[in-house]
Parts: sequence; structure tokens; C-alpha cells
Amino acid sequence: MVKWAQRIGRTFRRGECVIAVVVALVLAVTAVIGRGQERPVIRTEADFHRAMKELSNWGRWGDDDELGAANFITPATRKAAAALVTEGISVSLAHDVIQEDAVDGGTYLDRQVLRVSETGAADRYQYTGTYHGTIHSHLDSVACHVMYEGKGYNGVTQESIEATGGCPKGSIHALRDGIFTRGILFDATLLPGRATSEGWMEPGDTITWADLEQLENIEGVRVSEGDVILLYTGRWKRRAALGAWPTSEGVSGYQAEVAYFLKERGVSFIGHDMFNDVSPHGFPPAVGLPLHRLALASLGVSIFDNLDFEALAEEARRQNRYEFLFTAAPLRIEHGMGSPLNPIATF
Repeated sequence: MVKWAQRIGRTFRRGECVIAVVVALVLAVTAVIGRGQERPVIRTEADFHRAMKELSNWGRWGDDDELGAANFITPATRKAAAALVTEGISVSLAHDVIQEDAVDGGTYLDRQVLRVSETGAADRYQYTGTYHGTIHSHLDSVACHVMYEGKGYNGVTQESIEATGGCPKGSIHALRDGIFTRGILFDATLLPGRATSEGWMEPGDTITWADLEQLENIEGVRVSEGDVILLYTGRWKRRAALGAWPTSEGVSGYQAEVAYFLKERGVSFIGHDMFNDVSPHGFPPAVGLPLHRLALASLGVSIFDNLDFEALAEEARRQNRYEFLFTAAPLRIEHGMGSPLNPIATF
């Protein structure tokens, strides 16, 4: 009887051990899942440097790749995007080229008439400075324009740019066949309680990863691989109503952590009605524009700056439809670090 009782006791103790092990495993798995669901943050300079390495797409499409995240746009992606055209309505996504100095610009197009005769006329287009910046609608090349620690996307070096007198790899010329994919408009003024009564976001208002997911629910869309995402903040509407303002006073735009959203969803390009980064962004000056550097130099996601979505937002609201065919054709400039252009949305 005593031996039998001892065997029973050992059995119960073994059972307790098994239960304890099972409970421990469940807790460990739960903890791992919980950590996986936690969103990475980019709040400090150290976070930024960590993200530059974690998000890197260098070598993903080969050491000689010049397209970056544009590789997500496949023939199947283009066919699906073409099928979005049901109404035959096209909308320009560029602002009229600025031809006078402005406090939010710094450079303008100096257009001069060179010849007028009874047979016709000709003029010359010449920017007073770079088209990059805060006023002209343009696309940044994936490499060279923005670098990190002396290197652009996929390892293009500062020395190679100086030696070739331009962008030797990953220049705007790599996109000479154009961009043809699905575009999604994220209308930030639809976020509850965020926009002014006049219909724009105030300078400095930050658009986060969570905001983009909320807008997906509001607009009935979901970003997928190969998409171009475009952020509307009402910059040009505010400018028309109140006048131009120095960007030092603030810009509504993306918070740096949106870079993780871009990686997670396989976004091919991003665009904005200003320069994409929120300002002030809270990082030291050495970081520069954090989302620009994360997108271009690490992810290989090219950036459309200073687009104009006023007509697009109006049409999207009228149709209650925020996805469309997006097309853009950069100028064929060898070694170029970007291009002024006029993208088109077609419903």
C-alpha cells in the first residue's frame, strides 16, 4: 500500500511538471507574439540609425539594382492597375510650375521668350536653382540625391558621384520607361477632428503609421505591394487662402515610423503635397529629413515632392473612391538626380 501511494505521488508530481512546462511554453509563445505585434518606434537619433539598418533593401534585387522598390511593380501589377480605369476621368497631380520667387520656394522657373516672328515663337526654360526643394513638383531619383553616411541606395558612394559628375547608378534615367501602377490617395483631412474647418491640416500636424491604417478603414482601401501612396494635407488650398508661409514655420507630413509601414506593405513610391516629412520632426539637425533618408537611402522608395492633390481629392470624394491608375514619366536624363514631371491619376 505504501509503495502504491508513493507511485501515485510520483505520477502526480510528474503531471504537475508537465503542466508547468506547458504553461511556460504558452506564456513564452504569447510573449513572442506580443513582441511581434509591437510596432517599432523611431523617436530618437539611436532609433533612426537602427531603422536605417533594419529596413535596408540593399542587395535585395541584386548588387547592381537601380530601381529599388519600383521592382515591386510587375507586369501583373500594371494589368491590375489598368483595370481600375472605369470612368475614363484623368486628373493632373502636379502644381503649375512656379515662375516667381516665393517664401516657400527659393527657386523658380525663369522663362524667357527668345524669338518672336511671323512664323512663330520660342522660349527658354531655366530654373534659377535646383528643382529639388519645397515648391516644384518633382520625383527624386532612388540613389544619389539623399545619402546616409556618404552612401545612397544600394551603396552608391559620394566619391563615385563626384568622379562621374552625376549619379552613376540609380539615377532618374533608370525610370525612363515610366511608372504605371495603382495609386492610393490618403486624404489626411478625413481623419476625425484633425483638419481645420477650412479643410487643411495645420503645419506640424503629424501623420503616423496608425493614421494610415485608420485612413485605410475610412476610405475602404488597403495598401499592397507595388502601390504608390499619396498624402493630401491641403497644402495648396491653405496657400491659396492664407498665402505662402516659410517651411520653417512647420509642415504637415509623415512621421519617420511610417518607414516601417512602407517596408511591411511593399510600397513602391510615396508622394505628398509638400516634402513628405513632417516638420518639425523632433530629431537633431544631423538626422536631416528622417523619412527622406529612410525611404530613399535605406528602402529604395523614391519620393514625389510638392504634388498638387486638390483636384484629385475632390474627384476621390465625389466618387467615394481613393484608388486609381497612377502614371508618371520622368525626363530621360542620364546621371540625373531627379526630374520635374506631371503625374496623372485616372479613374
